Amino acid sequence: MAEYKMKSLMVFNYDRPVIEKGYANQTLCIDISDVVISVKPVTEKIKNVFIGGKGFDLWLLWNAVNSTTTWSDPENAICIASGPMGGTPVYPGSGKSIVTTISPLTGSVIDSNVGGYFGPYLKFSGFDALEVTGKSSEDVVLFIDGIDEKIQIFETSGFRMILMRFLQH
Repeated sequence: MAEYKMKSLMVFNYDRPVIEKGYANQTLCIDISDVVISVKPVTEKIKNVFIGGKGFDLWLLWNAVNSTTTWSDPENAICIASGPMGGTPVYPGSGKSIVTTISPLTGSVIDSNVGGYFGPYLKFSGFDALEVTGKSSEDVVLFIDGIDEKIQIFETSGFRMILMRFLQH
């Protein structure tokens, strides 16, 4: 059986902000090519024009790509965001987030609604959106720890072999 290993490539500590009117006022940006983690502010203009969710994703993708970017280029961002209601228990759609990128099938922008915990947990960790760019020669895991206020990038090995064996059974 293949052995699964993880090696820490980077640890990024941050201060989790207070959520104000549904916004954390920052975006988590991760470039897996250069193993760089940064935080970008979400300005009042962005909040007023794009509101959240799909709007934030489209804004981030627009600023990450250019007219010749294809789906497999390192600058093609995978953007995930929830709106100001994300994680609000009394709102029925609060578990949703939107994922946006350039489609490998059409070459144009696509987005998809995703339910579950990721959108609210990203917000509770202190981020309105996540933007991932770059390419890695190895599999990587991004770990966002909103309790200890740190983000880690791990390089993994053996995962594909374990997955292949799992799928064969």
